[in-house]
Amino acid sequence: MVRGEYISLNGVWEYAISRREKVDIYDGEILVPFSPETYLSGVKRILQPYEYLHYKKVFTIPEGFKKRGILLHFGAVDQECRVYVNGVYEGVHKGGYLPFSFDITNELKDGENIITLTVADRTEKLPYARGKQRLKTTGRLASIFYTPQSGIWQSVWLESVESVYVRELKITPDYDNKKVVIRVERGFAGKKAVFHVENGFNIYGNIQAKNEPRKNSKKDDTYNTEVIDELSIEIYDKGIKKASKGGKPGEDIEIDLGDFKPWSPENPYLYDVSVRLGDDIVRSYFGMRKFDIQNDGKGILRFFLNNKPYFFNGVLDQGYWPESLMTPPSDNAFISDIQSIKSLGYNTIRKHVKIESERFYYHCDRLGMIVWQDMPNGGGDYNMYFVSYMPNIFGNLVRNIKDNFYTLFKRRSRAGRKLYYKELRGMIRHLYNFTCIAAWVPFNEGWGQFDAGKACEFIKKLDKTRFINEACGWFDQGGGDMYSIHNYFRKLLIKKPQKDRVTVLSECGGYACPVKDHIFNEEIYGYRYYESGAELTDNYIRLFKEEIISNIKNGLSAAVYTQLSDIQKEVNGILTYDREKLKLDKERALEIHNALYEEFSRVT
Repeated sequence: MVRGEYISLNGVWEYAISRREKVDIYDGEILVPFSPETYLSGVKRILQPYEYLHYKKVFTIPEGFKKRGILLHFGAVDQECRVYVNGVYEGVHKGGYLPFSFDITNELKDGENIITLTVADRTEKLPYARGKQRLKTTGRLASIFYTPQSGIWQSVWLESVESVYVRELKITPDYDNKKVVIRVERGFAGKKAVFHVENGFNIYGNIQAKNEPRKNSKKDDTYNTEVIDELSIEIYDKGIKKASKGGKPGEDIEIDLGDFKPWSPENPYLYDVSVRLGDDIVRSYFGMRKFDIQNDGKGILRFFLNNKPYFFNGVLDQGYWPESLMTPPSDNAFISDIQSIKSLGYNTIRKHVKIESERFYYHCDRLGMIVWQDMPNGGGDYNMYFVSYMPNIFGNLVRNIKDNFYTLFKRRSRAGRKLYYKELRGMIRHLYNFTCIAAWVPFNEGWGQFDAGKACEFIKKLDKTRFINEACGWFDQGGGDMYSIHNYFRKLLIKKPQKDRVTVLSECGGYACPVKDHIFNEEIYGYRYYESGAELTDNYIRLFKEEIISNIKNGLSAAVYTQLSDIQKEVNGILTYDREKLKLDKERALEIHNALYEEFSRVT
């Protein structure tokens, strides 16, 4: 969804932290998009549940920028915010991980304009998706949760659009039929608010956007006297037109590609798309790939990529940096992480209980990195004895515990359970077009898990093109596409393949190796401790030989190592928290990964 007409509002804003919902005087300056808890924001203060975070930005619209409408975009604001433009209330957004937009055309004026936000963030005090953020820093396993952050933590920008414009694209590759299916949704600027993602559970009261978008109709003068029903789509292969077709908004448009080049981590080939609706032109892209499950010819279910057996060899990636927490310090930070693990022979990232900005997935698309996408966990404050200690002690004995015991799983709030589905739908809708995403992971290790089977059905209705890891780790409800194992404390032995699902080791390792001058906390945490990079590498290779490669013949088809980098107290990363040191011996790691792929190829 690329247009040339945009203005970044990242940079210096005014801020205040107060117990009041309104302020007239601001405390100082904050560097957006970094949250106040981060070093790079310049504030370095944790917002408390009883406080409000206030923002103010003064801006002017350059001459010639405005077309018929202007949209105000927020990449993500944690957890809930009210938005005002020149004192006019635009609406409220609820949930900390998804983007949202407002049509602010009618509120703008010549000269200076002012955006103000009022933000509240209660972290684990409300059932919002929160991922690894936690206010409570004491207690069992507190080290696996991290500093919470609040407010704006992804980019803010203005976009100028035509009166009738392309509001949304849905792009689905049809690999076997050599087609791509594209749906274009239409928007109308200047009359109504644009409220792309709504996640109800409102801590301020029952506030919605100032105007909800109506369904488009051919004779809707509320928006516009101009009605545009025809659109054209062109597909390009490295600048050369490959295919084109016309159609109408809201319809699935099938475009024949003929011979095409598949997308894979080994060859991340992408096609460009240009969509024209009236005077509005947007650019996008897609990759032709197919994820499915097939029999490998020897009676074992395997993952297939583009109709060939494929082993997902990945790392757990939580996306934290010491100076900026969940916000990368630069766009290059995303690129560096992806390239670092790709150079070690990995082909997959499990994006752990966090939704990144679109830039991350774009770089995975173009650099060639598969993503398993977790839904950020929510619910109440977890009973760690139940969701962590008991599964690690008793192993498979807990796998069949039913997840409709809402009290045990900290999901008693009916409104919170309803909110989960709103946020899950929003995540899938937001990330659907990214080629790299191979799997959705609705729940991890029982953190706020409930009715996982229903969640799987819900996801399948939204997206039939990807895998589902129903209950990652334990508390298995028997659904989804994967028999998912987390194994840190005992030797893994897979006796036989599963009959109806693919066997995956979705977390393993977690080997701690503190590196002098690259430790960011006095306390350190990991599952096993090693003193040097050589010792760490020796045991990493042992893990692959004895527990991963040896189990491929019995059905193991994916492995995810914990984790990409150290984070705060955790020192179990392949990279240090500052990304300055690689702990593993690169050549030896590449050698064992190549041995894994060779064994998988031999077995399948």
